[in-house]
Amino acid sequence: MEFVSGYRDEFLDFTALLFGWFRKFVAERGAVGTSLEGCCRQLEAQIRRLPQDPALWVLHILPNHSVGISLGQGAEPGPGPGLGTAWLLGDNPPLHLRDLSPYISFVSLEDGEEGEEEEEEDEEEEKREDGGAGSTEKVEPEEDRELAPTSRESPQETNPPGESEEAAREAGGGKDGCREDRVENETRPQKRKGQRSEAAPLHVSCLLLVTDEHGTILGIDLLVDGAQGTASWGSGTKDLAPWAYALLCHSMACPMGSGDPRKPRQLTVGDARLHRELESLVPRLGVKLAKTPMRTWGPRPGFTFASLRARTCHVCHRHSFEAKLTPCPQCSAVLYCGEACLRADWQRCPDDVSHRFWCPRLAAFMERAGELATLPFTYTAEVTSETFNKEAFLASRGLTRGYWTQLSMLIPGPGFSRHPRGNTLSLSLPRGGDPYQLLQGDGTALMPPVPPHPPQGVFGSWHDYYTWRGLSLDSPTAVLLTYPLTVYYIITHLVPQSFPELNIQNKQSLKIHVVEAGKEFDLVMVFWELLVLLPHVALELQFVGDGLPPESDEQHFTLQRDSLEVSVRPGSGISARPSSGTKEKGGRRDLQIKVSARPYHLFQGPKPDLVIASPSSLSAGFNSGFALKDTWLRSLPRLQSLRVPAFFTESSEYSCVMDGQTMAVATGGGTSPPQPNPFRSPFRLRAADNCMPWYCNAFIFHLVYKPAQGSGARPPRPPPPSPTPSAPPALTRRRRGEKKPGRGARRRK
Repeated sequence: MEFVSGYRDEFLDFTALLFGWFRKFVAERGAVGTSLEGCCRQLEAQIRRLPQDPALWVLHILPNHSVGISLGQGAEPGPGPGLGTAWLLGDNPPLHLRDLSPYISFVSLEDGEEGEEEEEEDEEEEKREDGGAGSTEKVEPEEDRELAPTSRESPQETNPPGESEEAAREAGGGKDGCREDRVENETRPQKRKGQRSEAAPLHVSCLLLVTDEHGTILGIDLLVDGAQGTASWGSGTKDLAPWAYALLCHSMACPMGSGDPRKPRQLTVGDARLHRELESLVPRLGVKLAKTPMRTWGPRPGFTFASLRARTCHVCHRHSFEAKLTPCPQCSAVLYCGEACLRADWQRCPDDVSHRFWCPRLAAFMERAGELATLPFTYTAEVTSETFNKEAFLASRGLTRGYWTQLSMLIPGPGFSRHPRGNTLSLSLPRGGDPYQLLQGDGTALMPPVPPHPPQGVFGSWHDYYTWRGLSLDSPTAVLLTYPLTVYYIITHLVPQSFPELNIQNKQSLKIHVVEAGKEFDLVMVFWELLVLLPHVALELQFVGDGLPPESDEQHFTLQRDSLEVSVRPGSGISARPSSGTKEKGGRRDLQIKVSARPYHLFQGPKPDLVIASPSSLSAGFNSGFALKDTWLRSLPRLQSLRVPAFFTESSEYSCVMDGQTMAVATGGGTSPPQPNPFRSPFRLRAADNCMPWYCNAFIFHLVYKPAQGSGARPPRPPPPSPTPSAPPALTRRRRGEKKPGRGARRRK
């Protein structure tokens, strides 16, 4: 079995959900014929009998004039199974946005028009220079003609499908303060002269979006022009009423976001003309249409898209709006759409990848859910729930700028700034000397002043740290501080326990390699807190990984404990020097940050005192994910040869077991038993095809190296396998109102 929860870019799950629902919508709409009227007539009687949703529903109309979709060789054009959606799911789904570059990219149609005119002028000049006979007539471009793209984005600049809605919103006049998908800011279409794709790009002329008042997306329709075979999708923004009415019907009969089929109490429309055209259609569904159209982006000032929680079958990857999903009745960990998928997963070959092998282990992992959700914060119940709405949590607390945008799938609208990943380190350093500036939200300061006295003893829990630091238990900063606090816990607790001979607590300087660094590099200033917690130690953090921005390779800068002032010195990297005060002898109170953008097995440098693994994806934290990246098979032997203490965190116990297997294959060694990290992130990570608890930095383990030849020591033995049942359990669906038996009751028997 393989799960990618916590490692896959969240936007890819979002994109797969959008286009999975859209593909189903188009297939059902087209099955009736070309008449949208006949399609909706069949649904009207069914919709009138649906229960009423007390929430207000909103129909958004987002025109787009400037962005086109260019499909690669791996994608199929067309509204049905095309648009390259098949590779978003499957047994080997992409994990990062850059993996989509062979399939899809976004091009600027405006740049395309300019590029064509420039190329025509260049051809005319060449003809004049060559003395060509006859006169050349300049042809003016037609307004409605198809525009060829002039650029195709590089893998680092590629956006996934689904981003067109945000690009359309920007082109169509989104309101100030609204938020757009973060990918649009990170990857903008760029113009390259002299390049053309083989086919004209798809032009999404208009995007129709149905949401409720809380921002949950319930349905989507793309009206595409300028591509062969897509004429039936609509023509521009003219006469949208039939298409909008069909979308409303399907959104009620099969809502995308969550919940059973239902109709809204009231509907509002974000376009005056379309509002008038729907006045005679919407009442046929038993739905009340608002008296006037919506004049702003959302029904409320704080309107934002909600985190989508549509689940998928672990085997066939069908979403919850396509089939009824039920967890395995024995482990309650894995979701299936029926007996056939459960049986297929149960009988996978070889045996150690089958659900039959993993079922008792996953059941044991599920027993840790309550322990992992035991945290001291006032918001614990909300953020550890399986239905946690991260976007609403961030928006309601004003966490929409600085480092908080790294946690969101959305970005601030015009007028706001964020630190984009991939830029030089100078952009991630604070302005004005406040090292906690990028940790602040829109409201009051989240970080109080540094205590005047260093901590007495060491902290072993969030509660103790918050108390000493003067933080309220309602403060969400633990979500960002999990990175430096995890490093602190490893240095002060785990290394002395597992490697007492190093006497690490008495060292005055430490050199730490942070391997496969991703998110931590984007949040580099949070490591300033290490200077507060360990004021007597001079630290050097060497970030290493091929996922780091190439332009940051070999850069370095220094943070000091007193009176920070940021400066950039050409030729010597980026440095932060004190504006006043005397530097202590031996360079103590310093935090050296260095960057090497290459795989760890290719990195050359002094031997470190400690190695800590960081993520193989943007959402995983310090989690290693050995099995999801091939370079670990070469980096682990490098660590074996160095034989330095190497600690790793993972987001679940399942991932820890997989990492132990990879370590055994790569080096013949093993891993220590994982233990819960008291400084794990309180945010529960989204899991599409399973119900296991996933948290950033949830568990910590260290590598157990294979003994050197002639040492006489024995390599670590794997734990005895758990007994596996012989036959797959039968899926049983609970009746409405029937309660699920608690695990605690079964343990007490």
